[in-house]
Amino acid sequence: MKEFVLLFRMDITNKEAQPTKKQMDIYMQQWMSWINEIADSDQLVDGGNHFSRQGRVLKPNNVIFETPYISESNSVAGYIIVLAKNIDEATKIAKKCPILSGQNTSVEIRETATPGQ
Repeated sequence: MKEFVLLFRMDITNKEAQPTKKQMDIYMQQWMSWINEIADSDQLVDGGNHFSRQGRVLKPNNVIFETPYISESNSVAGYIIVLAKNIDEATKIAKKCPILSGQNTSVEIRETATPGQ
């Protein structure tokens, strides 16, 4: 089995894109159900983390942006690490992610690489 990181992106800049408390409660129930399904099949390596909306981006020549990297109003909101035979199996896991029910969201699937790869 290989390790794959699932990176969750969402709009962190637009207040209208943020879920209400009621929506968040529903999303968290769906999220925990999805995470438990992955864990029950022994494919969850790391429970991952959610990220705050604050951050910095450092660039060459001491250029600092006082915000996380945002493209098309999206920024990485969190991640988990799963075990899968290949990227197709990791994609099958990711397709069930409840974040995909939201607007302007995405899940990026990346295989971890050992040094030198």
